[in-house]
Amino acid sequence: MIQVQHLSKAFTDPKRGAVRAVDGVSFEVRKGEIFGLLGPNGAGKTTTLRLLATVMTPTAGTAVLNGHDVVRSPGEVRRQIGFLSGDMGLYHRLTPREILAFFGQLNGLDGAALKSRIAEMVALLDMRSFADTKVDQLSTGMRQRVAIARTLIHDPPILILDEPAAGLDVPTARVIEEFILEARRAGKCILLSTHVMEEAEFLCDRIAVIHQGRIRITGTMEELRAATGKQRLRGIFLALLGIDVDTAGRS
Repeated sequence: MIQVQHLSKAFTDPKRGAVRAVDGVSFEVRKGEIFGLLGPNGAGKTTTLRLLATVMTPTAGTAVLNGHDVVRSPGEVRRQIGFLSGDMGLYHRLTPREILAFFGQLNGLDGAALKSRIAEMVALLDMRSFADTKVDQLSTGMRQRVAIARTLIHDPPILILDEPAAGLDVPTARVIEEFILEARRAGKCILLSTHVMEEAEFLCDRIAVIHQGRIRITGTMEELRAATGKQRLRGIFLALLGIDVDTAGRS
């Protein structure tokens, strides 16, 4: 459902000159799959996700989401995706229920269908206790649940999630993880960026490690172990970045 071929994005930095934030990235994500994109800060993860979500335009290469090209048909691509970005995209003076109604209407829902979908999202992400409280009074974890519900309100076939559990406590992160697993069971195509190795190892069917704008490896955990000789994802990740932790006995 996601096909990325030789995708690149270059910027001009006043100090560094031309910078390739994404450099010839290629991968695919299937229906009913959670695909993890891992990398250190500045590796190109968020830029890649923004290119796929049509927030940015690629310098070169192609990306097709559910049959629609990100350059030729950006409007159609947006109808196919739910994009969770780092800034959440919430209006603090509104309640979660009002936010879901607003974004649902933007995506063509109304009347009984919209009301039913809002109720479904409130139940799915356990938001009953704060669904009618203004966002500026909610905790970070509560806001993240609202942001995810906003992402899913129009029931898109593709989810692009940038650090969905960042900064959350363990119980709240678990709610988010359960939501992601349920989305996979429902046949969604899920592209997930995360810094949390345990989260990626637990959730992802396949993982790509990106570093300096390029994909270093793509595969299942078994394939990554075979390629690197490491067992834990942390050790695999560090080995691909050229950092050897064997002497510490933790890889």
